[in-house]
Amino acid sequence: MTSSTQLGSRSGRRVLVPIAFGVLGIALLLAAWQWGSIQIASESALPGVPVVTQALGALITQGSFWAEAGTTLSIALFGWIVAAAIGVAIGVLVGTSEIVHAATRVVLEFLRPIPAIVILPLAMLVLGPTTEMGVFLVIFGIMLPIAAQTAAGVESVDPVMVNTARSFGLRPGAILWRVILPGASPYIGTAMRVAAPVTLIMAVVAGMLGGAPGLGNSLTVAQIAGRNEDIFAYVVVLGCMGLLVQAAAARAERRMLHWHSSYRKES
Repeated sequence: MTSSTQLGSRSGRRVLVPIAFGVLGIALLLAAWQWGSIQIASESALPGVPVVTQALGALITQGSFWAEAGTTLSIALFGWIVAAAIGVAIGVLVGTSEIVHAATRVVLEFLRPIPAIVILPLAMLVLGPTTEMGVFLVIFGIMLPIAAQTAAGVESVDPVMVNTARSFGLRPGAILWRVILPGASPYIGTAMRVAAPVTLIMAVVAGMLGGAPGLGNSLTVAQIAGRNEDIFAYVVVLGCMGLLVQAAAARAERRMLHWHSSYRKES
């Protein structure tokens, strides 16, 4: 009874200690923020925590705010799904076919270092300040990293496993589904998790610089109007959304890949 109680108390400490330090970090950040707003001569340049909190409270009571937040998340989610489908397909082709790898190597290496924001003027010219433009920017921003990570995962699969499956008479489609994709799944899962918060960044950039609907466009309007407290309120909202997206992506990765040995060790 005593050992089980001690074990429970130790596990409780392991959970509470990170939470306590996390709360402490947030408190220190808010204190530094408030101190900086006091030190700056112009209060409008860096609004204090109470002013931004009041502006945030006013924002979340507006129905238009929730509609814009939903639009931003929809652009990020839809772009993430499409980019994942295309990126994984390209990565599998590149990783399994030497011909495709040779034919696409130069093109992929040329496109991968190009920031998505560089494509923004062309996307605006073709699609205009629309939701489709935001989705395109999200897809371009994360598709190639997902493809590269998928190709690396496919190439890391043990050739002995592939040859063994082939010797048992499995067809190429079955080998892909039962051997290659499961072997590459940790690489794919990591790529999807890392890309999730990037989709939110791309959706916001599309609104700020390209005029696409969503929170990014509203943030630009607040900047033009000189409402600095609203700008900081939007920044707080986007930060919270990024944390939620990252947590959801990490949880989905663990749930979908719970069967893999690396994830069983973590749990």
